[in-house]
Amino acid sequence: MTGAVRGGTSMPDLWMDTLAQAVLLTEGGVVTRLNAAAARLWGVPQERAEGRPVLEVVRRHTLETLLERGGELELEVSGRTLRCAATREGTAAALIVEDVTEHRRREAELREATAVLSHEFRTPVAALRGVLEALEYDMPRELSQNFVRQGLQETERLARLVEDLAVGFRPTRARTLPLAEAFTRAERLLGTELGARQASLTFGPDHLVRADPDKLLQVLLNLIENALKYGPVGKGIEVQTAERGTWIEVCVLDHGPSIPDTDSLFQAHTRGAGAPGQGSGMGLYIVRSIVQGWGGQAWVERRGERNAFCFTLPGVAGLG
Repeated sequence: MTGAVRGGTSMPDLWMDTLAQAVLLTEGGVVTRLNAAAARLWGVPQERAEGRPVLEVVRRHTLETLLERGGELELEVSGRTLRCAATREGTAAALIVEDVTEHRRREAELREATAVLSHEFRTPVAALRGVLEALEYDMPRELSQNFVRQGLQETERLARLVEDLAVGFRPTRARTLPLAEAFTRAERLLGTELGARQASLTFGPDHLVRADPDKLLQVLLNLIENALKYGPVGKGIEVQTAERGTWIEVCVLDHGPSIPDTDSLFQAHTRGAGAPGQGSGMGLYIVRSIVQGWGGQAWVERRGERNAFCFTLPGVAGLG
């Protein structure tokens, strides 16, 4: 007697049916038992599966071979990721199948979050390096204090990013601010790059907006850096602003070549065709994610001879 029986089902069988993993047992290539999860996975009632050849139940030669040889593998089946493991002892074999789709999704989200944070850390770290390099030289006290203030500001920004990493991206710290405040910060931080590219940077009329100042700065930096990187040397970059109902539209215009398939640029790890150098392909993905977080939209369009990288953010009445 192999075990106590309740209602015609042995206790070991009841235990197998409580498992979340699909379990299939075979003897000589014939199914001797499968639990409830396996019956759901392969759509075969338990009583009908027993005594049938393995292939008739699992309907995949890959799994049949795995049972014959033993080992592990992962399969993509109907949009699900299945981790399969098989063991053998003589003519008996067991197959265990676990749905790891959610686990793989979380791993992908973690990789994506790491890429986003890596991209966001780059700008304040570069700014701090510039501040420290400048402070190595003798300069008037007023100028050195200005560099110290800039360094402290970027240190605070880094601290916020560390907090975001610790708590899994907190809700935005939105406040009302003039666009000119973000424009001034962006122009200061990009001064070296603007000089290297011999490019001027002009801004449109000021507007009051509602946004997280650091996230708004990140959007502007990403778009202006792209314009500098992909536009011709010596050409000016213009940041246009306009009211669109209760929203404010901001567009960064460059003199780069026309861009095909613009919507795909906002996907993660995607770069434009023919993009020079190396890059993470995360910049525009970050832009769209931030903008959508405050309910706005981000897009690219062609305006005359220039590319316009645009986004919208909530406006606040009172500043024209």
